[in-house]
Amino acid sequence: MTEKSSSSKIQNHYGRGGLAERILGVLRATGADVEALRQDDLAPIDEFHIRGREATAEVAEMAGIAAGDSVLDVGCGIGGPSRFLAQTFGCHVTGLDLTAEFCQVAEMLAVRTGLSDKVAYRQGDALDLPYGDAAFDVVWTQHTAMNIADKPRLYAQMYRVLKPGGRLAIYDVLAGSGGAIRYPVPWARDASTSFVQTPEDLRGYLRGAGFEIAEWRDVSAQGIAWVEKVRAAAQAQGDTVPPNALGLIFGDDWRPLAANMARNLTEQRIVTYQAIARKPV
Repeated sequence: MTEKSSSSKIQNHYGRGGLAERILGVLRATGADVEALRQDDLAPIDEFHIRGREATAEVAEMAGIAAGDSVLDVGCGIGGPSRFLAQTFGCHVTGLDLTAEFCQVAEMLAVRTGLSDKVAYRQGDALDLPYGDAAFDVVWTQHTAMNIADKPRLYAQMYRVLKPGGRLAIYDVLAGSGGAIRYPVPWARDASTSFVQTPEDLRGYLRGAGFEIAEWRDVSAQGIAWVEKVRAAAQAQGDTVPPNALGLIFGDDWRPLAANMARNLTEQRIVTYQAIARKPV
């Protein structure tokens, strides 16, 4: 599969149309004021990764996000982490995503949360970042590299756009020791668009790009605990499972995707890691 055809398949996987209407409909049903949304209104639905906002807050602390930082969120999705960072720390966040619909929804939600002066979104390719050299203090990425085959180019691009002394903040799904991944999963229907690297490979790619690894955490156990908590809540509520990001993006398909993700994690077919890497001064 060529890079272009892989990108098209990935965009088709995530971009199903009508996402903005589905999100606003769910928010109205919960009693939220959709013209003046609060971050807490969106928390259950706008962070499309294992452990949601809890994990985002952990990585932000690791990265030392501060007011005045310019942050690039590569694979920003519908903008949950970027809005959280902007509101919590007073930084400015630029979000980039391959899926145009995600960027459109992120812009809409930024306006409705009053954060459009602190966040901006752009459709684009992580392998050809449309920004100048040394443009950002922080590059941020969560659950994105699994869809990108050319890892050396990915991390070289991130290195290029960072200022000297800048930080790369990573929270990703990596390959575990438990065997082949069971599909479908939230990031791929099959192995043709799934490029999950091992922790050892990630370290090698980062160093090959020129980064110095400052922090390195295996947070798989926390992910498994989170999966068990979500599963128990779903069983207790039966058919009244509350809206979630997977359901809004994938519709009725979300349950097998979530089940396989949980099984892969508990069987150590996948692991989750957080890392901070620095560009030398």
